[in-house]
Amino acid sequence: MTAREVLEFMKQHNVEMVDFRIVDVPGRQHHVTVPAVEVDEDMLENGIAFDGSSIQGFRGIEESDMVMRPVLDSAYLDPFMTTPTIAFTCTVYEPDGTRYDRDPRFIAEKAEAYLEKTGIANKAFFGPELEFFLFDDVRFDSSSQGAFYSVDSEEAMWNTGKGETNLAYKVKNKGGYFPVPPTDTQQDIRTDIVKELMNAGIRVERHHHEVATAGQAEINFRFNTLTKTGDTTMLYKYIVRQVARQNGKVATFMPKPVFGDNGSGMHVHQSLFEDDTPLFFEEGKYGNMSDMALYYIGGILKHAPAILAFSNPSTNSYKRLVPGYEAPVNLVFSKGNRSAAVRVPVAAVTPKSARIEFRTPDATANPYLAFAAMLMAGLDGIKRKVDPRELGYGPVDKNIYELAAAEKLNIRSVPGSFEESLAALEADHEFLLEGGVFTKDFIYNWVELKKSSEVQPMSLRPHPYEFHLYLDL
Repeated sequence: MTAREVLEFMKQHNVEMVDFRIVDVPGRQHHVTVPAVEVDEDMLENGIAFDGSSIQGFRGIEESDMVMRPVLDSAYLDPFMTTPTIAFTCTVYEPDGTRYDRDPRFIAEKAEAYLEKTGIANKAFFGPELEFFLFDDVRFDSSSQGAFYSVDSEEAMWNTGKGETNLAYKVKNKGGYFPVPPTDTQQDIRTDIVKELMNAGIRVERHHHEVATAGQAEINFRFNTLTKTGDTTMLYKYIVRQVARQNGKVATFMPKPVFGDNGSGMHVHQSLFEDDTPLFFEEGKYGNMSDMALYYIGGILKHAPAILAFSNPSTNSYKRLVPGYEAPVNLVFSKGNRSAAVRVPVAAVTPKSARIEFRTPDATANPYLAFAAMLMAGLDGIKRKVDPRELGYGPVDKNIYELAAAEKLNIRSVPGSFEESLAALEADHEFLLEGGVFTKDFIYNWVELKKSSEVQPMSLRPHPYEFHLYLDL
């Protein structure tokens, strides 16, 4: 769309407000709203100013003037606003008109440009599967003398004995995969979410209840190129949260909000194409994978500890990444095997749908950064012909969770904490710097931001369970 076409579209839909949205470094959206009568072609083409020092991970107050410019094709008529409002995804610029190198969306765009420059392929497709919980009640507090959290869901197993009138049919722990109503209490809410996603132009493939009790859900949308999938992921999370709120529920993409049951992941399907030609398929080889796909997997698994600093970027992420809850902690690849970190789908796969699935990530990730990091690792594997078989990364075509201890000895695991992943990124990030996609400044800023705002505060606070363990010692 051109600026003039946008203005005409706004008139046709009686738009009264225009919402400009950016994504900060950790992955949260921020917005500023301008009356439609104040918006002209110049503003749509050149953007509006904002204070970068108030955006986490951006700028200090002494250099805070920045500009956000709307991506005109991202125009979205926001149905959750009372007043007719159109929203735009924006990119971030310096006052002199150059792109801001800490803008996550810019990093995603640079990764796609670097892919073309390598000559390996000209398209990278990403298809994330986001899992989330829909709770009826969420409470938490953390102060100097106490801390607690409490989540609740009408369908949770812990509510089998609750209330004067209890309609039963609660979801058992690890028993939530595909049950029909009345056990699945959230069919209509998920359908409402799907309808809003489709109204926003997002192609939805399916939705269902997920494994965990207490309202775990999954809604899958169709893959697209890297940056566009990042845009879709941010809009998807916005719509999920808004529809949940309309239905009196709280949506969360936290990886592990419920103890003793499965957490929420973001399995990421990936493939490379040259125009319309798929590059990951070769019939007759293991999983019908080409050598390029194999080397891409090699890069992912080799650099996985560093990738996790972007794809699993929260202290809560590592409470999901533990054995026993379908968590993909094993750094191996396998065909059709969900206990491996990298799965090669084999059911109903055609040459054009041939892909690899990195199962370790979760949706606390900033999608632009996580997808870019995965692509850069995969390309490094292709360039260096990293054969995962030669490095001991599989294939392992068994249920790894049930292997004897001796059989697991040579299977490496993901880092056990966010702090370990950040250390891995500090030690292994040269592959991210290729083509100027990531910069050392950005990586050092990311590590320091995450350590100071998340890792260190968590390490300083007493945990409620520590009172259970140590009060009487």
